[in-house]
Order: sequence, then structure tokens, then C-alpha cells
Amino acid sequence: MTQEGIMTETEVITYVKATLDFFDETAELACTEIGDGNLNYVFHVVDQASDRSLIVKQAGSVARISDEFIVSPDRNRIETEILRLQGTLAPGYVPEVYHYDGEKNCVVMEDLSDYTILRKALLEQRQFPELAEHLSTFLVETLVSTSDLVLNHKEKKELVKSFTNPELCEITEDLVYTEPFFPHPRNDVFAGTRPYVEQEIWGDNRLALETAKLKFHFLTHAQALLHGDLHTGSIFVTPTETKVIDPEFAFYGPAGYDIGNLIANFIFAYVHSGYTSEGAEQESFQAYILETIETLVDSFRTKFVLAFEAKATEPVARYEGFLEHYLAGVVEDAIAVAGLELCRRVIGIAKVADLTSITDEQARTEAEITCLTLGKTFILERANYQTGSSITDAIKGVPPYAGNH
Repeated sequence: MTQEGIMTETEVITYVKATLDFFDETAELACTEIGDGNLNYVFHVVDQASDRSLIVKQAGSVARISDEFIVSPDRNRIETEILRLQGTLAPGYVPEVYHYDGEKNCVVMEDLSDYTILRKALLEQRQFPELAEHLSTFLVETLVSTSDLVLNHKEKKELVKSFTNPELCEITEDLVYTEPFFPHPRNDVFAGTRPYVEQEIWGDNRLALETAKLKFHFLTHAQALLHGDLHTGSIFVTPTETKVIDPEFAFYGPAGYDIGNLIANFIFAYVHSGYTSEGAEQESFQAYILETIETLVDSFRTKFVLAFEAKATEPVARYEGFLEHYLAGVVEDAIAVAGLELCRRVIGIAKVADLTSITDEQARTEAEITCLTLGKTFILERANYQTGSSITDAIKGVPPYAGNH
């Protein structure tokens, strides 16, 4: 059932005609609500004669995933402002914004229908050779330029204020950092996986302590302006282009957060392939995913140093050894977040198709335990993974895989 205040498809057509000069007066517009996410309503508007099209995204006050989550429609403003900022910092990597309406809590933007959602493409075992380079560039350009390394401190604090996002941060604090690590009633654990979760996750006091440390780090470390929900469902791709979408969770937090989310979601694609394909196809795709993770991490490190050298304005950041200290902390945070994401997508309420689409119960159980084992390792030993190869060695080191069950 549509929420109060959310436009119907017919009303969206009327709104677009009245508000924008995007379409010709004679355009025959068709509108379809295509939102499949957890929060918003997404309308695809197309001129049936010319195929010219756009997207209208409207925010309600209640999340679509559950009416337990009351969320401020102000997230639409945040999304609009960060898309415009990211479009300046990393041109070509986000959709163009055409219009924002604070009264209706909607944003009108570029249609990416010619692109494919990355998660869907990876489930089909498609490969994108330039993806890791694109994503590492996007991450460095958006994270370094919004940090205290570069920004005047007063300017940065104004951005922190503008992108304070308490309702959506609360969702992250609950669903990523808190609920998966004890038997919370909102958790949704697959029956075959539950004994492992009860013993190895909920029964491990050391793990609980580390997640508490990480939660307080997340709450208090306003390091850079984050996308806040950067997974393979938030990226559109073609063979040569990459666009990052849906930054409504944007806020100031630990710079490694976005990177860690990406690492974990590439691991989900790797594990999915391990339990749903075999032979040369599996070998080729898994090798591609491992290469993508390595390139993402190692190119991020290289580009981060170059961006720091070119842009850093804070004098004390130039002290010998500080850059190495700062960057090591960012990567350590990324590994911790990868671990949290690997666990929460198995245990918590928000699932990923990479795991839920595995139809064989034993295979899904093994796949989920693989993710949990890696997740726990990354959380507890997060300081030990500073290079791409150290991460991929850990991934390859967790048995078993398809063909062995």
C-alpha cells in the first residue's frame, strides 16, 4: 500500500509536465513505479515517442522494508546535495540531478536504464575490467576531498552539520553494528546456519566486545563524507562506465566504511559463484572477483597517496609518518566494516540475493557459514589486512566450495 503523500504514477506524469521543461509539450508520457529497495518510491517516466526518460525518486516517512523504521524525508535533500557534490568531486560517476522539491520530498534525476545494477550483473557472472579502477577513483576523490586533510576545519564542520543524518544512521547502527551480534527478535537466520550463529557469533564474548568498539568508532569518528550504503545494489554499470546511486545514507563517518561495504559485497558475489556454478566459468569469474578486490584496495591506497600529496592543506598532516598512519587506519576500518557486512547480511533483516538465491539448503548453509567465518576473522584481526592480496588470501583460505558439498 502506498504511503500518504506519495504520488501515484498518474500524478508523477502531471508533476513532471508542470515542473520541468525536460519533455516536449507533445510528449506521450508513461510512468512506472520501479522501486525495489527498502526505503523509497522510484518512478520511471518515459516519452513513448522519443524514448527520452528520467527518474523521479520520492521519500516517504516510513521505510518500505518495515514500518518499524520511521525515517525523515529530509534524506531526499541529503541525497540531492551529496549527488551534486560528488558530481563535482568525481565527475561522471553519479547520475545528474535535474530538480529537487523539498515540499514533495522528491528528486528528479538522470535515468540509468541503459545501465545494469551491478549485483544483478555479478549474479550473471558478468565481468567489468574497469570497475575496480572506477570505484577506487570515486572513493578517493570523494573521501579525501571532504576530510580534514583538505578542507578548512570550519568548512568541514558546516558539511558535518548539513549531512547529519540521524534516522538513517540509526538504521545502520542497529542493523550493521548491533542486532546481528546477539539474538535480536528482528534477526532472520536461515535454519541451517542458526547453530553456527548461536555458537560462533552470539556465543563469542570477544567478538561482541570488538563490535562494541567498532560501533563507538562509527558513532564518533566524523572523518569524511560517506555514501553510507555503497554495495553492489547501489552501483550501475556498462562495460565502460560506472555510476554510484542512492547516497541517501550519506553522513560524516569513518572513511573506510564505504570501501568495506564494497569488499564484502564482492565477496558475496564470489561465494555465490562458488555454490551455483562450476568448471571454467566459476574459475574465471572467481578469479575476476579476487582481482577486482585486490585492484580496488591497492589502487585506492596508491591514489589516496597521490591525492593527499596534491590536495592536503593541513600542515600537521605533512609530518613524517602521518600519512602512513592515517591510511593504515582507513584500511583497517574498511576490513572491519567488511566483516560486519558479511555477518549482518546473513543474520539480520536485510538480505542479499547472492545468498538467498542459492536454492539448495545445504549449499546455502555452507555459503552463509563461509561469509560468517570470513566476517568474524576480519572483525577480530582487522589490523592484519592492509593489502589486496592479504584480503584475497583470506577469502581463498575459507573452505569448502561448490563441488565439495
